[in-house]
Amino acid sequence: MTPDFAKGDGLVPAIVQHARTGEVLMLGYMDEAALAKTQATGLVTFFSRSKQRLWTKGETSGDTLALVDVAIDCDADTLLVRALPAGPTCHNGTSSCFGNEVVPALGFLAELDALVASRHAERPAGSYTTSLFEGGIRRMAQKVGEEGVETALAAVAEDDDALIGEAADLVFHLMVVLRARNIGFGQVAAKLASRHR
Repeated sequence: MTPDFAKGDGLVPAIVQHARTGEVLMLGYMDEAALAKTQATGLVTFFSRSKQRLWTKGETSGDTLALVDVAIDCDADTLLVRALPAGPTCHNGTSSCFGNEVVPALGFLAELDALVASRHAERPAGSYTTSLFEGGIRRMAQKVGEEGVETALAAVAEDDDALIGEAADLVFHLMVVLRARNIGFGQVAAKLASRHR
């Protein structure tokens, strides 16, 4: 399906979404040339209605949007652009043009998983995550077991805040052990989704 640019006098709205977290970053407009340039360069480009020209996000600030993919809605008159931001999206310095509070709470898990993946690849000195990877799979698995027991005990004998803290520790250490086996947390989410269906 191709966008129907004629419906909007040559322009279609383009909703930009963070490809990992699902956060809505901004709304812009694209014409055929902007969409073509976005797909050719991999940097999200719009048609600026105020400047009356193509405008690549970050062309002056450096805060670009790296294209992941583009989807067209059922009426072919709106685009969903999934991208990875390099820096804040908004000129006000926020992650989204709608403020910093619109990130889906579970979207942070994707950011954390990406950070764990980078720690696995880069192994920066002084990082707790690096020390876990360097301790080997048995040590990582032991930490998951310890955190699982602590989470279960908190569920029975502690308050909600303690349970939340222990559950957070468990999820983090589970991400680490999965990454050590080259499994992303998204694969676990996909398995849960497939079981739900």
